[in-house]
Amino acid sequence: MLASRHQWITCAESCTGGLVAAYLTEISGSSAYFDRGFVTYSNQAKHELLGVKWLTLHQWGAVSEQTVREMACGALSAARADISISISGIAGPDGGTEDKPVGTVWFGWANRNGQVLTKKRRFLGDRHQVRQQAANYALTVVLEKFL
Repeated sequence: MLASRHQWITCAESCTGGLVAAYLTEISGSSAYFDRGFVTYSNQAKHELLGVKWLTLHQWGAVSEQTVREMACGALSAARADISISISGIAGPDGGTEDKPVGTVWFGWANRNGQVLTKKRRFLGDRHQVRQQAANYALTVVLEKFL
C-alpha cells in the first residue's frame, strides 16, 4: 500500500528493538517505501537521534505519551518519511513499576499532514510476546488510520 501511494515510512523503536523495521523489510520490494529506522533504546539515543528533549525525558520518562510524540515527530523529520511510528515500553521481565507495569507500551504515529496520534496499551505475556504484540499493533494502526 505504501509503495502504490509513493509514501515512505520510518520507525523509532525502543522496547521493540528494531522489530517493526524487520517486519517492514521482510517483504520483497520494501526499499520502495522504507529507507531507514531508528533503534533508540537509551535516553541518550532518543535525544541525539530523534531530538527528544531532556526535559521531556526527565519530567515524563522514556515510557510516556510525551516521549513517543517527540520520537514520532523526530523520526519523521530525520528520515524525511511520510509516516512514522514510535514505540517505547517495558517489555519485562523487569523494569515495571506500579504506575508503569511490565507490558506497558506507549505508541506514537505522525504524518506529513501534521496528524499525530498517541496511544497506550498494556500487553500480557513474556518479553518476546510483549514485543511482538507491540510491533503488530503499531503496524495495524498505520493500516487503519494512515493508509
